[in-house]
Amino acid sequence: TVGASTSDRRFAATVKLGSGLEVDGESLTEPKDYGKEMVPLVRDMGGGQCTSESVLKAQNITGKIIICEAGGGVSTAKAKMVLRAGAFGMIVVAPAVFGPVIVPRPHVLPTVQVPYAVGQKIKAYLEAESSPTANFIFKGTLFDTPRSPMMAPFSSRGPNVKSRGILKPDIIGPGVNVLAGVPGVVDIVLQPKEVMPKFDIKSGTSMSCPHLAGIAALLKNAHPTWSPASIKSALMTTTETTDNTKKPIADVDGTQATYFATGAGHVNPKKAMDPGLVYNLTAAEYIPYLCGLKYTDQQVNSIIHPEPPVTCDKLRKLDQKDLNYPSITVVVDKADSVVNASRAVTNVGVASSTYDVEVEVPKSVTVEVHPPKLTFKALEEVLNYTVTVKTAAVPDGAIEGQLKWVSSKHIVRSPILILPGTGEEDTTEAAAPSAQP
Repeated sequence: TVGASTSDRRFAATVKLGSGLEVDGESLTEPKDYGKEMVPLVRDMGGGQCTSESVLKAQNITGKIIICEAGGGVSTAKAKMVLRAGAFGMIVVAPAVFGPVIVPRPHVLPTVQVPYAVGQKIKAYLEAESSPTANFIFKGTLFDTPRSPMMAPFSSRGPNVKSRGILKPDIIGPGVNVLAGVPGVVDIVLQPKEVMPKFDIKSGTSMSCPHLAGIAALLKNAHPTWSPASIKSALMTTTETTDNTKKPIADVDGTQATYFATGAGHVNPKKAMDPGLVYNLTAAEYIPYLCGLKYTDQQVNSIIHPEPPVTCDKLRKLDQKDLNYPSITVVVDKADSVVNASRAVTNVGVASSTYDVEVEVPKSVTVEVHPPKLTFKALEEVLNYTVTVKTAAVPDGAIEGQLKWVSSKHIVRSPILILPGTGEEDTTEAAAPSAQP
């Protein structure tokens, strides 16, 4: 499972106000011949969202820049109404929940999209002036802009409702303002439809997922014998957890993003090519895990289609925490708990190599790893280790940490997540599965 993040690319544009204040936004609509003169600035008198063409025409917005709030429809549809009403340009204010993240769209007239906080500054100027004016300054594409990556506001978050012992999402990748091929027509200002490009800027986890799928394909080409689980492991254990300002990856509200947002972190394709160690799994190993979730025989067989069919009562169930996953999640349901989770790693790095463990967790918990050192003598050698989590009390919420296996060449990182029990882990029957784990 893949979450979406921003990249360091911005389609920069500035709104210049009559007071001299300049505020930044983004735009995919940059006319070739755009005047520098200031024009009147107005707001929609029909509620602020620019949803009524009749109201827009009645208030006479000809030759003016109008501010349109989020809501009531997509901004591209609003732009068509605004253009028909005679406007010179449009400022689109993003929802507050989007924070500083902007998801620009191509519009049929000059448009700058701004974050909610910036929109409030523009509206404050508008209300304070008797004859407010504005204009746009288009700056093209900028790179290396801080802070990035940052979580996308639309990216789905954990926890994993059906299987709390498996951290979701697994990883994040670029999913905001992605240049993508499109089958239909794109509305771009001052361009006839017959010469419309076959590309558009798209955002969504449906953009981050192809990034990860493509990287996985490159890994499979470089390592033809690797299983899907090994490829997933290579991706997850080599991620980045900081942005281009060396700070932890931020959520849309500016706070540090949690594992429920980032999973293991942001994908790093180059590092994933040489992960050192991988956590391998076969399809057959998922069967006792699914049975342990109390799926029925019919449900398990519908997911995996094994031959012969599975009978869960005849199998030794596998606890979620012991699935050989690249992340480690344990559930603590009582005070003074000691919880063990087992893992096995396969050497795909240097034949003769030694890895020492490093664990970082808050002082409220103790995490021990046995053995603390893994010494490999050959490639494809598999070694096991156990993670022991000790807590004096049931945690109030999720506790995050990390485990690293460190050699002279590789760092193999796994997030550690400690969750409070719900009292339902051993009693709730699983609902019908909607997807494979």
